[in-house]
Amino acid sequence: MPVDYVPGLDEIVKLHRGKNLHFSSDIDKAIDEAEMIFISVNTPTKNWGLGKGRATDLTNLEAAARRIAKVSRQPKVIVEKSTVPVKAAETTSTILQFEAKSRRNISSLTITTNNNDNKLNEFVVLSNPEFLAEGTAVNDLCNPDRILIGGDSHSSSGKLAIEMLRWIYLHWVPAERILITSTWSSELSKLAANAFLAQRISSINAISAICEQTNADIKEVSKAIGTDHRIGPYFLNASLGFGGSCFRKDILSLMYISETLNLPEVASYWYSVLQMNNYQINRFTRNVIEKLHNTLKGKRIAIFGFTFKADTYDTRRGFVEILEI
Repeated sequence: MPVDYVPGLDEIVKLHRGKNLHFSSDIDKAIDEAEMIFISVNTPTKNWGLGKGRATDLTNLEAAARRIAKVSRQPKVIVEKSTVPVKAAETTSTILQFEAKSRRNISSLTITTNNNDNKLNEFVVLSNPEFLAEGTAVNDLCNPDRILIGGDSHSSSGKLAIEMLRWIYLHWVPAERILITSTWSSELSKLAANAFLAQRISSINAISAICEQTNADIKEVSKAIGTDHRIGPYFLNASLGFGGSCFRKDILSLMYISETLNLPEVASYWYSVLQMNNYQINRFTRNVIEKLHNTLKGKRIAIFGFTFKADTYDTRRGFVEILEI
């Protein structure tokens, strides 16, 4: 069984492999020959040190940056795809520039855009967060709501890097859907987007608890709320709460950022979203046990659907968590 299942991905790989899609185990050679490198590494929540349990662990991102700087003979455009806290691109850039200066043998890179030759004299880091959802990743990539490119549009190198990445996306994304922002705004937008989606799930689940005590129908309430054009119908289905690896991790990161900026009220607000999610899971568990006369001894419980959502093999923070409770 593959690590994950992405509907439609196999067909795309078969169509393009050996043409404009190539795989290699020689990482250093691939890095050295590339003009633009996308970094998409795991950025989990820290399980040790300062910020343990809340802050984002950037070990993998920093390691990737050091390796790129170590083997590159020319500057590159580095595209940050991983979900990271604000100013992560600044950290990556610092590592790249420091390593490059220590080597003293990196030449400029000539890049042709619009039939003009341009020289890239330094590593440039862009933020280009992915807004793909597990289970619909291929469709989300082919038909994105927006493409976000964060970079320094005030420097010549930054402008060149932004234009290079924008040119790639213009092959299938309408220009009006490509948003150019500062690097920091781009990084924060990814965290904020996931936090807002999680917030909606926790909000409707809070209403569902009231419905159960008053005999109101949560489906009717959800429909009534969702028909308001200011709210919309998405993410308004009451459930066991949000699972997977992203929402919780990104809210924890947002909490930690708020704490480090001395914004305790903001951190507390986002913490309440997680509290409601935990409450919903525990409430469901209690309801099941009560229906089984307060004991699981000798009982068989069937679970239909083991992953945290459809069309994925991802079981992180899914029904396994409920079984542990």
